[in-house]
Amino acid sequence: MRNTTIAMAVAAAVALPAILQEARAETPVERGSYLVNTIMTCANCHSPKGPPAAVAGKDFSGGLTFDEPPFKVTASNITPDKETGIGAWSDADIKKLLLTGVRPNGVRVAEVMPTSFYPILTPGDLNAIVAYLRTLKPVRNKVPDPIYKIALPHHIVPGAEKAFTQADLKDKLKRGRYLATIGHCLECHTPFVNGAHDFKNSLGKGGREFPGPWGVSKSRNITSSKTAGLGSWTDAEIKTAITHGKDKDGKPLKGPMGYQYYAKMTDADLDAVIAFVRTLPAID
Repeated sequence: MRNTTIAMAVAAAVALPAILQEARAETPVERGSYLVNTIMTCANCHSPKGPPAAVAGKDFSGGLTFDEPPFKVTASNITPDKETGIGAWSDADIKKLLLTGVRPNGVRVAEVMPTSFYPILTPGDLNAIVAYLRTLKPVRNKVPDPIYKIALPHHIVPGAEKAFTQADLKDKLKRGRYLATIGHCLECHTPFVNGAHDFKNSLGKGGREFPGPWGVSKSRNITSSKTAGLGSWTDAEIKTAITHGKDKDGKPLKGPMGYQYYAKMTDADLDAVIAFVRTLPAID
């Protein structure tokens, strides 16, 4: 009897932390912080860079410049500064930009801002992202005005047309698709053709060039091709590339991929992303 009592006490002690963790629900701001500062890597584009890292004290105040044939744009200041950031925007304004790519003044943003991926966001995550952005320190920093050379299109990425539900996120493969989509992995890893992503024919093929403080990097093929993609990589090798910026042979990988952000993801979320990437059809 005494041994049974001790065993029950030990089992209860082991289970208690898990029960307490489950009982303490993540707040919207905490959830928003997790998404913005890990898989979505918002600061990776929206913070000024001056090698080797972001400029101290200027997080989220505007960053990388993208000079493409259809446009030349600089990532916006998304701090709550009312004059140079989004402090004067309503919550509805921010959500509209994220889901449709249209600013409060009616101007559509270039699709280097991955608004074509965000319609998949759950309503709760969309609210959480806005809640977190409201907590950022306002930073006054005027970025150059965008230059648009054509009427910009707005595409919805295949699979991102409809908002996911919380129930969807309980399935590992669906959660991986969701995270890889809001993380816009296929934005960088799909080439541009005639000013737009070729999602139909080249999904995950890589080949886009990214100039920056790191020099010029080219996104790699992340399809399941065993010769050109990740088909011959182990899950551990893919995880190391994502979180530590190391190639299969141990060589360092260049930016702008946000390795330091992905390193803060949970193991479960990383495993889900890798499971989804494994499903990308092989393209050589």
